[in-house]
Amino acid sequence: VLQLMESGGGSVQAGGSLRLSCSTRYWPMCMGWFRQAPGTEREAVALIHIDGGYTYYADSVKGRFTLSQGVPRNTVSLQMNSLNPADTAMYYCAADDHVDCLTLFDYKNWGQGIQVTVSS
Repeated sequence: VLQLMESGGGSVQAGGSLRLSCSTRYWPMCMGWFRQAPGTEREAVALIHIDGGYTYYADSVKGRFTLSQGVPRNTVSLQMNSLNPADTAMYYCAADDHVDCLTLFDYKNWGQGIQVTVSS
């Protein structure tokens, strides 16, 4: 089984920044972050294809969040800038090896989640 190691998160004031990191021992086709706030559906936030570097961003975070590969390549970091209270959610690192994992979002491997809280 894949184990996803998550770090980062926390609480910030609106306009602040946080950084999330996730790594795994193996080499999934895609890695990235989902989030879910209470009473809402889970949504994909930012995903990256490990080999090709192609990315997906939710419309709500484009221009504010940046997902990048680290060293080793099966590590990803999500830099979250200009945070606002709407970004408050539990953020989950996820990984999948489905060929369409950058578009279908049917991910099989999940971290335990990191709370991100943005206060006004």
